[in-house]
Amino acid sequence: MPEQETPSTEETTVEETVETPQEGEEPKGEETETPAEEKPTEETVPSEVLRKKLTEANAEAANYRTKLRETEAKLSSAKTVEEFEAATTELRGQIEALERQILLNDVAAKYELPAALAKRLNGATAEELEADAKELQKLVAPSQPESLSGGLNPEEDADDFDPVKAAMAARAARRY
Repeated sequence: MPEQETPSTEETTVEETVETPQEGEEPKGEETETPAEEKPTEETVPSEVLRKKLTEANAEAANYRTKLRETEAKLSSAKTVEEFEAATTELRGQIEALERQILLNDVAAKYELPAALAKRLNGATAEELEADAKELQKLVAPSQPESLSGGLNPEEDADDFDPVKAAMAARAARRY
């Protein structure tokens, strides 16, 4: 006769530790789903636009790399103090021109001006450029009407309409 296994009289206890979260924290280990309403909606940008922007950014980065190589060559070939000073003066001029271009682009983007008008902004400081951009924006941007609704508002007087009465009135007004 095979021996039967007898259940052990020892009880195994499993200790569960539950950590209570502090105020303002979510419990760990439990994943809570946020409702779809709370998730931020992302604007979808067409892939063609993204490709174009990426291509422009890559071209700009390549341009900066070539300028860096040219600058390194100029500075390494400078043997006298005068040559070094001339190279640094030229580089400072380029830096100032690039900073001006960045400022113009930032102001134009802030006031939603086209790139062609960004070049035409006048002013030495950011405040002067912004004042000029405001004036150009008035001329370029068409003013939008207060309301774009072109007809009836379906939410108004929704309870007053009776389709049966409207049909009877239409039949009565019909002349043969």
